[in-house]
Amino acid sequence: MREKIINKAAELFLNFGFKSVTMDDIANEMAISKKTIYVHFANKTKLVEAVTFTVFENVCEGIDGICNTSDNPIKELYDIKMFVLHYLKDEKTSPQFQLKKYYPQIYNQLQLKQFEKMYDSVKESLQNGIDTGLFRESIDVDFISRMYFTGMTGIKDQTIFPLNNYDMEYLIESYLEYHLRAIVTDKGLQILNTFIKSNQS
Repeated sequence: MREKIINKAAELFLNFGFKSVTMDDIANEMAISKKTIYVHFANKTKLVEAVTFTVFENVCEGIDGICNTSDNPIKELYDIKMFVLHYLKDEKTSPQFQLKKYYPQIYNQLQLKQFEKMYDSVKESLQNGIDTGLFRESIDVDFISRMYFTGMTGIKDQTIFPLNNYDMEYLIESYLEYHLRAIVTDKGLQILNTFIKSNQS
């Protein structure tokens, strides 16, 4: 039952936002009493925390699967983009923004976990790109791994990129191209251009 509550709450939170979904909404959607939810979660904050880290773990598993089977680090980034956008419902309600505003402690914990995961994953991907001749040998892998995380986090800041001006797919797409153009070799650029063209068509 705990897992069912987390799954239903995750679906509602991602679609409608952490703030607007109540414990009553979740109970009604599941056709259970609110008391049943409180047996497993002392309050809404505890439920938000459980949902946040369950979604994070699920996204990490999906990303690991892509990294383990990808042909090259450029395709890998585009595949991860599609997976994340699909999983997070295009982030229409900007769940991370709401998390930061209403549950800052959970948001800070998530940021740390996201950084650790993304930093390690991007470092490995960058090194793979260098080894296969797609990324320049002279790039500073540690610096770029940190910059990539900072940029990906930054484009989700609604004060800088309001959702009514930019949709999330456009932001991620543009940032990926910006990031990759800075580090690719001529060989890497040829692969990147095929992805840019296929996304424009």
